[in-house]
Amino acid sequence: MSHFKPYANEADVPRVGDLEIENRVDRVMFTGHVVLTRDKAGLALARELLAIVDGVVKALKADKQLLDAVAVKEARSVRNPFA
Repeated sequence: MSHFKPYANEADVPRVGDLEIENRVDRVMFTGHVVLTRDKAGLALARELLAIVDGVVKALKADKQLLDAVAVKEARSVRNPFA
């Protein structure tokens, strides 16, 4: 997962187990779940997750213009243009 660059685009969605990490320019969203079993497979998943979270922390710490808070707009429904 070394190529994941937090806040770099609106396209990357890596997965760790069933956990999706959605990359956005103003946020990184974690949805789903990941089970970290007490075995080598759990260790591998934990390392993947740690690398992603560590990258997020590094990106935030490096931002010299880090805002106090980002305003999150509420989702709104739109008519399906294909229906």
